[in-house]
Amino acid sequence: MKPRVTLCAWAAGLSLIGLAFAQRLSAADWPQWLGPERDSVWHESGILERFPEGGPIRLWRAEIGAGFSGPSVAGGKVYVSDRIVPQNAPKPKSAFDTPQIPGMERVLCFNEADGTLLWKYSYDCPYTVSYASGPRATPLVHQGKVYVLGTMGNLTCLDAATGSVVWQRDFKADFGLKVPIWGSSANPLIDGDRLYCLVGGEGSVAVAFDKNTGKELWRALSAKEPGYAPPVIEELGGRRQLILWHAEAVNGLDPATGKLLWTEPWKMNYGMSIPTPRKVGNDLFFTAFYNGSLLLRFTPGQDAPTVVWRTAKMSERDTTHLNSVMSTPFIEDGYIYGPCSYGQFRCLREATGERLWETYAPTSGKSDRWGNCFVVKNGGRFFLFSEKGDLIIARLSPQGYEEISRAHVIEASNPDPGRPVVWTHPAFANHHVYIRNDQELICLDLASK
Repeated sequence: MKPRVTLCAWAAGLSLIGLAFAQRLSAADWPQWLGPERDSVWHESGILERFPEGGPIRLWRAEIGAGFSGPSVAGGKVYVSDRIVPQNAPKPKSAFDTPQIPGMERVLCFNEADGTLLWKYSYDCPYTVSYASGPRATPLVHQGKVYVLGTMGNLTCLDAATGSVVWQRDFKADFGLKVPIWGSSANPLIDGDRLYCLVGGEGSVAVAFDKNTGKELWRALSAKEPGYAPPVIEELGGRRQLILWHAEAVNGLDPATGKLLWTEPWKMNYGMSIPTPRKVGNDLFFTAFYNGSLLLRFTPGQDAPTVVWRTAKMSERDTTHLNSVMSTPFIEDGYIYGPCSYGQFRCLREATGERLWETYAPTSGKSDRWGNCFVVKNGGRFFLFSEKGDLIIARLSPQGYEEISRAHVIEASNPDPGRPVVWTHPAFANHHVYIRNDQELICLDLASK
C-alpha cells in the first residue's frame, strides 16, 4: 500500500495569510515530548487550582486508533499518531507474542479549537513487536514541519500544514535495524539544523540527520540492543554534549560530529533503557525497571563523569531507589519524584538516593507491575496523569505527597500489561490538556474562571 494524504476540502482552501498564522508557534504550545523545553514543565499561569465538580469541562473529542504516542500541540493544531488494523488481523496470544500483524500507521492533524480533522497521512506498516497497539514516539513539530517516528523504524518528515511528505527514512533498510521487541520508541530531538535519533544497527545506534532534507550527517555507536531512551543535549562539565543512553552504556557525544567523548558501561536487562535522562546542575540521573538508578557527576576539565551512586543489583520487587519502567522522573531542589517498578510513587534524596517516602495513590492505587503515572509541573504544584485515566493535582515535597484534586477523565483501554491502562503522555497547552487512549483524543479546559 502506498503512503497517502487526505485533506479536508475546506483546509485545502486556506489562504496563505491564514496558513502562515496557523504555522506560527505560541509560547504556550506543547510541540514535542515533555513540552517546549523537554523538561516536563508547563509554564502557563491562569490554571485552575481544583477541578470543578464532575471534573474539567471536555471541549471536544475525536475518534482515533490505538497507540502509546502522546499528542503534540503547535500553531493551532493537534498532532497524534495511531494504528489501524483489519478486523480479521491475528491476535497475539500474550503481550510478548510477536506474530506479524497487518495494519496502517497514521499521523492525524486536528484543529486545536474544535477537534475537526484537518488532514491524515497513512502508510502500510505490519508489526512484529510486543505490545503491538501502535506508535510510541510523540510527533515533534518544528518550523512548519512535523517529524514522526513509527514503531517499525519509519521516520517521516511532513509539512505541518498539509500533511504532504517532505522526506522519509527507513531504519531497517537504511541502517540494518533489527527492530527491538518493543519497537522504535525514542523521541527524536532537534538542535539547530540537526535531527538526532536513536536508530540501531551496526555503528548507527546514534544518527544525526539534516532536519530539512533527511540527509545523514553522521552515525555513531554500536550495541546489540539500541534501547528506547530519547537522546538529550545538555551543558555538562563545561561543554555541550549529546547524551545517548542505549541498552549497554551511557554515552556522551560531540553533537556536531558524533565523536565519542566518554562512555559509562551499564547493561540493561531486556534492553530496557527507557526514561529520559534528567540533568541537575552538573549531574545526570538515569533510572530503569530492572537496573535501578545511576547518578553521574561532571567536573570541568575531566574527560569523563564519575559515578556518585548506583543501585545495587536486586529483584524487580525488592527495590531500594527508583526503578521506573517508562515515566521520566522529576527532580527539584535536590529531590527526585517518580514511579517505581510496582507503582510505588517515591521521593528520593538526589545526593544519596535515600528513599524518603512512597505512595501508590497517583499510579495504580495498589502494587501493580509497571504501575505508572506521568509527572508535569505547573507553578508550585504538579499535574499527574495516572494509568487509570485520572488527572491529579498534587503537591510533592520531601515531607510527602499531598493530593489537592482528582478527576477521572478518560477510560483505561489498553489491555497489554494484563490490566486496562492508559500509558500515553498528555500535552498541556493554551490552558487545556490533550489526552488520548486507544479510541479517542480529548481536549479538557483547565483555565481558571
